[in-house]
Amino acid sequence: MTVQDINRYLDHAILKPEMTRQEVIDAIQLGIDYKVRTVCVRPCDIELAVAMCKGTETEVSCTLAFPHGCTLSAVKADEARHYIAAGVHEIDMVANYGFIRSGLWDEVTADIRAVVEVAKPAGVPVKVIFETAWLTLDEIRRTVQCAIDAGADFVKTSTGFNGEGATVEQVQAMLDAAQGRIKVKPSGGIRDRARAELFIAMGAQRLGNGYTSTAAICGVSSAGGDQQSAISHQPLAISY
Repeated sequence: MTVQDINRYLDHAILKPEMTRQEVIDAIQLGIDYKVRTVCVRPCDIELAVAMCKGTETEVSCTLAFPHGCTLSAVKADEARHYIAAGVHEIDMVANYGFIRSGLWDEVTADIRAVVEVAKPAGVPVKVIFETAWLTLDEIRRTVQCAIDAGADFVKTSTGFNGEGATVEQVQAMLDAAQGRIKVKPSGGIRDRARAELFIAMGAQRLGNGYTSTAAICGVSSAGGDQQSAISHQPLAISY
């Protein structure tokens, strides 16, 4: 797999709350230089990212109800309206994983649907973050079905801010439950090329990674094939 192949799987996350405007600008530019699929930004950075990415091969995604997912569904829907108006191309929403752990499946579905019903008419894909570190495999499978029933486009493992990131077992549970009816995005803890290639080989159709890992993921493949693109940026020491 070439650098040009793997970069198109990446949602290059720029989400640390303490980041300065200049740090965000540098991180967005890094994603543009690597031609990642999207830069995934804080809502306050959407307009900046849209302006920087205009005319490039990189689009803009943003987080919604991040990182806890426990705001009202109506508030989540209103967030989606504002973000779409600001020009975002994709939305990564956090499901109410307290509801998931409670087995409140109708409420979980309705919460996701509230965002989908705003985003779908605008042509904006919705990715649903489960925060899988807190869930059993059965809860993960049930939530995949909720996301399918609600009309979402992707299911996603983690925010990267709470517990472990994507595991092989959790991603396989998602893929098994999805059965091709919804796309799967592992995220959290994907910091090198080998880990990224593993999830792609399993069937993942997008990957979430902290922006400081993009150079490593787009570098030399696990088979020793490609050389990393010559990018001069020096990313800050921020983990994801």
